[in-house]
Amino acid sequence: MTRTLVIAPVRKSLRVNAPQARAFEVFTAGIDRWWPKTHGIGTSPLLQAVIEPFQGGRWYGRHEDGSEVTSGHVLAWEPPARVMFSWEINAQWKPDSAVASEIEIHFIAEGPSVTRVELEHRGFEALGEEGGEKMRKDVDGGWPGLLELFRQAAEAGG
Repeated sequence: MTRTLVIAPVRKSLRVNAPQARAFEVFTAGIDRWWPKTHGIGTSPLLQAVIEPFQGGRWYGRHEDGSEVTSGHVLAWEPPARVMFSWEINAQWKPDSAVASEIEIHFIAEGPSVTRVELEHRGFEALGEEGGEKMRKDVDGGWPGLLELFRQAAEAGG
């Protein structure tokens, strides 16, 4: 009998005191305002985080050495309600499109200036059992801090 590997997704949710369209814009076009420069996967320091605003677009970093390193691709682009990315990073935090997991984010208006943001990071099985469990643990611990930085940027105005 063959055992099927199943690794639970990571789910995070938060409320942002910002309209739905602003929350979507800050998460996507404004990612460089909140994504930490310490969270690049290139061989030199991260200068800028970029998400190309269309299905098939890249999520990548521009680095000090001039390189552009892809973290993933846009799988769904539905402003201002939903965006989904591939996460093309292996368990050693190196770019690797062969082990892509997925990140799906929903932006749900709860009023004219409040948005609930629901994030699900799934598909860790692509990294194998050991790598998938490691990545799941790493991102489960990492997303709360990242989402707090996003919330602060979205609520900052301007």
